[in-house]
Amino acid sequence: MRRNRITVLTACLVLSLSPFPVSAAAQETAAPFCYEEPVQPKADVSDIKAGFQSTKWLQTIQAVYKRRWPSGEGLAIAQAKDKYFSQFVNKTSFNALAESLMVAIHEETHMWDLDPSRTSWDVYVSAWIDASRKAMKVPIHGGFPRREILPLITDDLTRSMDDIYLRDQQQGSYRIQGVIAELNAGLMGLPAATVVAEYIQGVGASNSRDIAATNMRYLQLYLRVAKTKHPDYWAKIKAQPELREFVLIEFLRTAYWLDQSAPHAARLGSADVAKIVAKNYAPENIAIIEEFTGAKVNTGTARNCTV
Repeated sequence: MRRNRITVLTACLVLSLSPFPVSAAAQETAAPFCYEEPVQPKADVSDIKAGFQSTKWLQTIQAVYKRRWPSGEGLAIAQAKDKYFSQFVNKTSFNALAESLMVAIHEETHMWDLDPSRTSWDVYVSAWIDASRKAMKVPIHGGFPRREILPLITDDLTRSMDDIYLRDQQQGSYRIQGVIAELNAGLMGLPAATVVAEYIQGVGASNSRDIAATNMRYLQLYLRVAKTKHPDYWAKIKAQPELREFVLIEFLRTAYWLDQSAPHAARLGSADVAKIVAKNYAPENIAIIEEFTGAKVNTGTARNCTV
């Protein structure tokens, strides 16, 4: 995400998410909540492929996602008038288009989330979650530079992304706004590629799973640093129920789409994804998610659910 991509890169979040409690006390008596959304990755799109025309690239995206992933269709409709959309898309063939969709949807998610009508940088955040759920104007209270999480990363599993988002002078200075924005875009880019994975032949979407897993890692580490190094800030965000709810949704959503994309793991991610996910489920990282959200998460086979 480049802070100067649009006129005002800011973000706002209000939640119209499925209802579930965010307080620890309420969670103790609540039924488990599972994140999921409509997806039909095997729906037939052969006729759409056969009729592909480069000039109708947007209609093609909308038609494919209408059958396979309604959230993607909704975003493609919402962003249809964005003058930058076509720059992210390869229009030379249907397969090339499919391969470019991870980047295109990732970037269009930024464009939607960070639109000045929804966003105020470092003040509040918004996020497209799926066709029926949006997070709107959730207060984030600034934060601290995300580069401060680097001491907690003692391996090279996420080195390439660490160099961009944490070690870069400008990117490393972004605060929780940047962490949230990259995570949410990654959680749209991953399903964007997953539902057309059989048409992906090259490397255009080959780090889709890495992006999602790594940005969840960043969020967990950010929360840990907030608690230990910035107690005043930790107290502010922990007292923000909309943000706590959003963090829980994003955690469960990451698990959901990593599971959905698993059949295409070799095409959509590196061999390190499983190791990154294992780090994310280390006791100290699960503990910070549970402490912050007030929910106990499933670490077994149903990782997209609370318990």
